[in-house]
Amino acid sequence: MKPNVLLITADQWRGDCLSALGHPVVKTPHVDALAREGVLFARHYASAAPCSPARAGLYTGLYQMNHRVCRNGTPLDHRFDNVALAARRAGYDPTLFGYTDTAPDPRVLAPADPHLTSYEGVLPGFTVRQLLTEDEKQWLSWLRGRGHQQATSRDVHLPKGSTPGEVTTNPPAYSAEETQSAFLAGEFLRWAGEQERPWFAHVSFIRPHPPFVVPEPYNRLYQPQPDDAFHRASSRDAEMALHPYLAFDLPRQKKGSFLHGAAGPVSDWNAEEIARIRAIYHGMITETDAQLGRIFDALKAMGAWENTIVIFTSDHAEMAGDHWSFGKGGFFDGSYHIPLVIRDPRRSGAAGRQVDQFTSAADILPTLLDVFQVQPKNGLDGRSLSAFLEGRAPESWRKAIFWEFDFRDLEEGAAEAHFGLSSRACNLAVLRDHRYKYVHFNGLKPLLFDLENDPSERVNRAEDPAYAAIRLEFAENMLSLRARHLDQTLALTTLTEKGPVTSTGL
Repeated sequence: MKPNVLLITADQWRGDCLSALGHPVVKTPHVDALAREGVLFARHYASAAPCSPARAGLYTGLYQMNHRVCRNGTPLDHRFDNVALAARRAGYDPTLFGYTDTAPDPRVLAPADPHLTSYEGVLPGFTVRQLLTEDEKQWLSWLRGRGHQQATSRDVHLPKGSTPGEVTTNPPAYSAEETQSAFLAGEFLRWAGEQERPWFAHVSFIRPHPPFVVPEPYNRLYQPQPDDAFHRASSRDAEMALHPYLAFDLPRQKKGSFLHGAAGPVSDWNAEEIARIRAIYHGMITETDAQLGRIFDALKAMGAWENTIVIFTSDHAEMAGDHWSFGKGGFFDGSYHIPLVIRDPRRSGAAGRQVDQFTSAADILPTLLDVFQVQPKNGLDGRSLSAFLEGRAPESWRKAIFWEFDFRDLEEGAAEAHFGLSSRACNLAVLRDHRYKYVHFNGLKPLLFDLENDPSERVNRAEDPAYAAIRLEFAENMLSLRARHLDQTLALTTLTEKGPVTSTGL
């Protein structure tokens, strides 16, 4: 019998925030338990940020240089294969709980189609059982049905007994059994109990994405961490002096993006307030972990657990006060290092293994293609993780990880005006191995970090003569990587007298 497949994403969950990886504060007992039954990928990274570009990489198996979803709102070209279409070819009815943040290709829709007014579309191929977009209307309606008559807007996220914008650990009006994660978990479990044949489901949790607020007991579960727990320069000014991009980006971050009802720039928050927000964020992670445990326990109770492959990951991570910053984007590890745990009950021999090789979000689709036993419809940038799940290392695995970030602003042109660059030039790419990290900007000066001696990424070595050979090596390696990953969909096929001949290209 075909296995069930459960793909879970928890939006904005940092890769270091797992107690299974020895985090000094955060407790994630249910993800830890999943890792004991599966494989934990300790060096897993998003291929882009923010949400739409990151999810495009996760769903299509492509780097941003190929899928070209550069920002939230950039349409995903309809020609690309994805996890839902692949699952459908394998005989599943891929079913969505949550959201995929996929802006549709306008060339295949009528000009007046309302789907063209939002980037929160649904990835082609999914059947939607329970949508939950940023306005959270479905969840708010559910809350009202539970007696929260005041839950008519996202003001429900305001902490009780506080003023708008106050950095407080006060809880919201809804309980731990009434969070967005609890709502989606319940909807998924209700659906799962109805299934009579193998299923593929994608549960896309919005938490621990902002706004940073969480019910009891998670609101005060963790104490604020000391200053030395953060990766950052001694001050915001020192941070901005590292690179012109930071001098542009940090002053533009708005409190309202992270605390509902807040006004003003993030730069108004002091170190104590930042530490308090991080403690709340950690509580949000543990609250989401509890809902994961609820799902796992229910699947066991209904007898589905031993035939269910579980993939747990995130789309991208969260700066959470590192480098005096919140959110995702730029080039720091805090935005891109994400969790990945895969449990395949058919491959129990590798249970409890930790993989320290670099893996990418682009590897998820190739891995699922192995599960589905179907072929991709176009070339892919990622590689299957199946060998790791079998307890062995694949041949010629990557020695470094690659990701991209695009900071163009097509609507207002802020970045273009600030830097004097075209939209095409407002982007960066990162190549990182265990020792060094190289950041190439299209129109700005590069960065090079010696992570062994500077794990917090505070000192740029790009202009240091002692590191000139390293900088050159990484620039050449990035150029070679881009050449290898140009779209190979038809480039590996040639027409001959005997018909088409196709190579794997490996």
